[in-house]
Amino acid sequence: MKYWIVASLLATVLLAIMCQGNKSSVTRDLHEIRQEVLRINHVFDRQIDQQLTLVKDEQDTKQLQAGFDHLRSTYKSMEWAVAYFMPETARFLNGPNLDEIELEENMVLEAEGLQTLEEYFYPAYQAENKAETLRFLKKLKNKSLAINTYFEVNTLSLPQLMESLRNQIFRITTLGITGFDTPLSGRGLPESADALKGVGNILKMLRPQVKHQQDIDHTLHLIETAEAALNQNRDRNKFDYLTMIDQHLNSISDALFEFRKHENIPSLNIHHPISPEASNLFSKNAFEPDFFTPGEKQKMSNEKVHLGAKLFRDNILSGDGTRSCISCHHPEKGFSDGMTTPLTLAGKKMDRNSPSLSYSNYQHGQFWDMRREDLEAQSMDVITNKDEMHGSMDEITTRLNQDETYREVFQQIYKTKSIETWQLQNVLASYIRSLATFDSRFDQYMQGKSQALTTDEKAGFNLFIGKAKCATCHFIPLFNGTVPPEYAKTESEVLGTATDHRNLQLDQDRGRGRYHPTIPQLQYAFKTPTLRNIDKTAPYMHNGGYMTLEQVMDFYNKGGGQQFGFTLSNQTLPADSLGLTEQETAKIIAFLKTLNDPTIH
Repeated sequence: MKYWIVASLLATVLLAIMCQGNKSSVTRDLHEIRQEVLRINHVFDRQIDQQLTLVKDEQDTKQLQAGFDHLRSTYKSMEWAVAYFMPETARFLNGPNLDEIELEENMVLEAEGLQTLEEYFYPAYQAENKAETLRFLKKLKNKSLAINTYFEVNTLSLPQLMESLRNQIFRITTLGITGFDTPLSGRGLPESADALKGVGNILKMLRPQVKHQQDIDHTLHLIETAEAALNQNRDRNKFDYLTMIDQHLNSISDALFEFRKHENIPSLNIHHPISPEASNLFSKNAFEPDFFTPGEKQKMSNEKVHLGAKLFRDNILSGDGTRSCISCHHPEKGFSDGMTTPLTLAGKKMDRNSPSLSYSNYQHGQFWDMRREDLEAQSMDVITNKDEMHGSMDEITTRLNQDETYREVFQQIYKTKSIETWQLQNVLASYIRSLATFDSRFDQYMQGKSQALTTDEKAGFNLFIGKAKCATCHFIPLFNGTVPPEYAKTESEVLGTATDHRNLQLDQDRGRGRYHPTIPQLQYAFKTPTLRNIDKTAPYMHNGGYMTLEQVMDFYNKGGGQQFGFTLSNQTLPADSLGLTEQETAKIIAFLKTLNDPTIH
């Protein structure tokens, strides 16, 4: 919850900043766009009333689903505005049907909104849920009222508008077409067309107010072409997602980027996970690693990375001088260790698999149980753990201060007389942040190398998003659980992982529940890690109980722990079978192997 509050506050601050000073005619004319949002929201509110009437009158499933579909379609046409300017409202209006956990307050907020309501209308409406359905529809009216209040009193600037439209293209790419917010209705493709139409309508309104109208016309043509492709084939299991992203959505994003440059619209000077100089989500260096640092003084530099790489390989970090970070995180294994579980200093097996450090920066939560927020805190936990390195941060900094070479390099970077603990943590974290190179064959393909993927690998990507639904938890292009396009929160899931690939017994590790025993939703919950370099990081799952990708795919294909008879009422993984054939599974695995980066030495 706190991430959405921060995002909401950030949007408010930006609004205040952009409203100061001289206002151009374009800025003043954005009043019309604000009025358009209010008009759509009025329709949305009226449709909620209509849906309330349908439920009260106990209409049949077909009518109720049709009314609900119209409601979602209307929301999608203004989602670009609501999700950007009111992220907290959007979270409870169209967030996943999962309770929101506020760990600091030890509080659980009930899920609500369109995704929650979808489960009441799909796959078929059940009359016994009438009271709950009406309750959630009434709560939806409160969100509509909040939208009306916000856009009645706030103005919109052109830089904000361009940022919000760009974000919407990213949202369609990562959440819309993947079916993230339409898990039961399966209407992700037509709703993505609705969302694109909403972007196009705003650009049409903007067109008379800008100089480079030909850029707007070009972008509108791209949007109309993408809409046609989305509406032409609505079968999510047969849709060509790769072409949609590569040739349509990325092209729209590129066109918006070029329009902003030609029109000299400044980018917002804010801390954002996607670089303002990235023309699309798959551009080289699109992601800003410093977005995930704890603060300004922890930002990366080449000097920090080089020093961190040296310390990562130095036994000076362990209590007895026999172990370094690289002892359990091998570059050729995607910075994992290839073992089911690592060994303690005493030679005994630990209880969890060594996670890959590859792309671990792009997560809000480190370790399988997410008990630390960032990489700085993660390094201290490992170094001081009696089973892992059994070191003392004070003793290690004392040793480093006694080493003239280390002391001089730290002084050059941090301009302090002696090495401090936070500096040691920061250089190690900086090195780990540098391990995300985005240099796989998949990345090369998305950046224009059309021969980088084979036919089977392309088919595997389409299955990954479509029939297998992998991208609803492993969000592209990070392929982890950090939710785009704001990247303000990393999700955990309850899968029902067994003790090993035979799937005979539920693993008793409670994951996040180990640290939050009073919160039922977090029992057996584990962070959703990245799939990048996954071909190098076997064995798999938090316990290392699955030796091959085929065994992992079999687990998901069958529907997780509930399908194996495990008692797990809070499982978040859908328990229905995916129905994947052996050939389809092989193609998905072929695609996953394209996510390998060249080994870092």
